[in-house]
Amino acid sequence: MLAKALRPGDVIGIIAPASPARSQERITKSVEYFERLGYRVELGKHLNVASSLPSPSYLAASDKDRLADLHAMFRNKRIKAIFYQRGGFGSIRLLDKIDYDLVRANPKIIVGYSDATSLFAALHKKTGLASCFFGPMPGVDLWDTVDPFTEEHFWRAMTNTKPLGELADAPRRSGISARHPVIEGRLIGGNLTVFCSLLGTPYQPSFRNSIPIFEEIEEKPRKIDALFAQLRLAGLFHHSKAILLGYFTNCVDTDAPTRSLEEIFNDYFPSRGAVRPARDPLPLITGLPFGHEPRMWTLPLGAKVRVTQSREKTVISILDSPLV
Repeated sequence: MLAKALRPGDVIGIIAPASPARSQERITKSVEYFERLGYRVELGKHLNVASSLPSPSYLAASDKDRLADLHAMFRNKRIKAIFYQRGGFGSIRLLDKIDYDLVRANPKIIVGYSDATSLFAALHKKTGLASCFFGPMPGVDLWDTVDPFTEEHFWRAMTNTKPLGELADAPRRSGISARHPVIEGRLIGGNLTVFCSLLGTPYQPSFRNSIPIFEEIEEKPRKIDALFAQLRLAGLFHHSKAILLGYFTNCVDTDAPTRSLEEIFNDYFPSRGAVRPARDPLPLITGLPFGHEPRMWTLPLGAKVRVTQSREKTVISILDSPLV
């Protein structure tokens, strides 16, 4: 199920299914950003600023009110795309309350990252919506100085009805073996912690023939280690075709004995470790531009992706068109 591509003059909705906006300035300037480009913007009724809440909270509003904003955006025929104002915490609380029939009847672009991981997984699992984009959020990435690389990839994804093709700035080398120089699968994943919170729920994505993407922020290496162990025990590494890792921002521990992320990755991925037999390693590609940094790709979750390795470079290509 695909949404329509954006065109100048379209109406964009901005909501907070998770945490409140950091400031009114971020809301105002993100609206101005879209309006300068010829789009119109409608804000959710409960797009609150943290400082305006009656008491400190990591939730922008009650579950009922945040859900009402999400439903209102899907119900409103004028709205063509829905954006997370920011991530934070709380989207997973809404999953069993969403009107998936409403979403199925009104497919729309929806964009965010981090905490949006759980909502995107649920929308795809329950409705087949394949226009969920792991990409920049207005109150984080599109309100002040916008990274040119991010902006170029973002608008190409939002306005294109053809397959997105090769993604720029892939690493020169990867962990793909010469025995499997071309790998194809479906993109799943997102934020590592949020994705793992879906395991064992009705919203857990199918692992079969998948190419998961993972990013993280401000988790200690021992937590990253535990999350990868959880994924291994849940069967993700057995059924996936490759693993793509983005930014692991500030994932350090200065207070206790620790290990590097590289050491942890070496433990779990057979081209480096021994989760699968060495003759059939699970490919791992690290250092990709997505996650909690200004420079990022916009990735359509659910799309078919191809990873090609040669001696000279790694090429990552989106084979599907996520929009019509």
